[in-house]
Amino acid sequence: MAWQRQQMSGRLLGIVRFHELWHVGHECRIRSRVMVCTSSVLPLLASLALPALPQEVPAKPSPSAVAQDVVATSWPSYHGRFGCGYADGFATATEWDVKTGKNIAWQTPIPGLSHSSVVVWGERVFVNTAVKDGGGDAELRVGLYGEIASVEDESKHELRLLCLNKSDGKVLWSKVAFHGVPAIKRHPKGSHAASTPATDGTHVATFLGSEGLHVYTVDGEFLWKKDFGVLDSGFFSVPDAQWGWASSPVIYDGRIYVQCDVQEDSFCAAFDIKTGQQVWHTAREEEPTWCTPTVHVTGKRRQLILNGWKHMGGYDLDTGKELWKLQGTGDIPVPTPVVGHGLVFLTTAHGGPARILAISEDAVGEMAIKPDGKNLIWADRRYGAYMQSPFVYGDELYVCRDNGVISCWDAKTGEKHFHHRMTAGVGYSASGIAADGKLYYPSEEGDVHVVKAGKQYELLAVNELGETCMAAPAVSAGMLFFRTRTKLIAVAPQ
Repeated sequence: MAWQRQQMSGRLLGIVRFHELWHVGHECRIRSRVMVCTSSVLPLLASLALPALPQEVPAKPSPSAVAQDVVATSWPSYHGRFGCGYADGFATATEWDVKTGKNIAWQTPIPGLSHSSVVVWGERVFVNTAVKDGGGDAELRVGLYGEIASVEDESKHELRLLCLNKSDGKVLWSKVAFHGVPAIKRHPKGSHAASTPATDGTHVATFLGSEGLHVYTVDGEFLWKKDFGVLDSGFFSVPDAQWGWASSPVIYDGRIYVQCDVQEDSFCAAFDIKTGQQVWHTAREEEPTWCTPTVHVTGKRRQLILNGWKHMGGYDLDTGKELWKLQGTGDIPVPTPVVGHGLVFLTTAHGGPARILAISEDAVGEMAIKPDGKNLIWADRRYGAYMQSPFVYGDELYVCRDNGVISCWDAKTGEKHFHHRMTAGVGYSASGIAADGKLYYPSEEGDVHVVKAGKQYELLAVNELGETCMAAPAVSAGMLFFRTRTKLIAVAPQ
């Protein structure tokens, strides 16, 4: 009887496997087959007293698969992964209403004045803020104006790093990285917390300029700090015009990278994220900028790409050695470089032609601002941006100017598809992002334009945030994040 049990058990397993194989797409047919097969063997099963076959338990995803999913949905630094400015794979909201709660996942009050965008990893959201001692609202002037004078304020501030729960917006922890009078004054449109944090899922870093580079665990445990002395990135031609700090750190492959273009002794550098030990330090002959660097890695080259005025360029990610260089024409640049289709896109617009430059990711040496088909592939001198970082989405490059004019280009060839002025709001400082086939551009007044991605301008909606918005949005797994004057708003389809 033992061999009969083994033989019958093998046949039954074959029937079960046959059922599994054909279940997808043939459910009705298989049900009838299974009923016939099982009815014919039920008496034999009873006589043999076979033990019940174990039911299958769905396999749990492997730790590596879970980790990959978390990485894929993260927004780990300013303007997203590698500064790309977009995240796909999930539906995002086209319309929402802050007052009624339509498509609003949560709203969390954030104290202080901050232009910091958020970064996201897994279920944790991180953001900087600057809280003035004694309470009261810090001065903030938005709109298009040419004021260069600093805000005269000798108040002490707490420069904080906050961690929130992505699901419900609850504050998990808040750390004071600095308390005192900031060494450098800020612009009337600026903040002492204009820099965005960076995270790799284990560490979270905040770069506060003259108040140092601070690194914590994602649970809020302090690890280390670097003090660089006074870092003044104000107006190069009027040293008394101090504008605060805005360049954000970037974390990649166990290192943290910073760009420090200041009044004296500009540099870029890399540090070990675990220990804070300096890996390399490269001097730059550069005036003050507000740019954040971009990491770009291919099979041929690993480089750190920096926007600039006197020195746009790429540096070897591991040694800091200069790979290529280009002198720009626009001073005080702000936009972060972006890479797509084998091209590096740089843009400036203040103090000279408003240029867009498309440079080969394999460029070498020093080049001139003249397309040569090898290093500099194409260029435009009219539609570059002063403040906003561009992004490549699909085959198109999108650039937005301070006055709300969006231009769309064929990223590979430089053919211009359109330029169109957004109608709501006056000034546009925050960089736009893309997700789910849509572009999101907030005005300083808090009007978010949702535009269909593509070669033609098509406005889908304009949504009010209810207060000023100077920070670039972020997106993770379909949830949009907007840092406004007093709170952080999470938007998700309901």
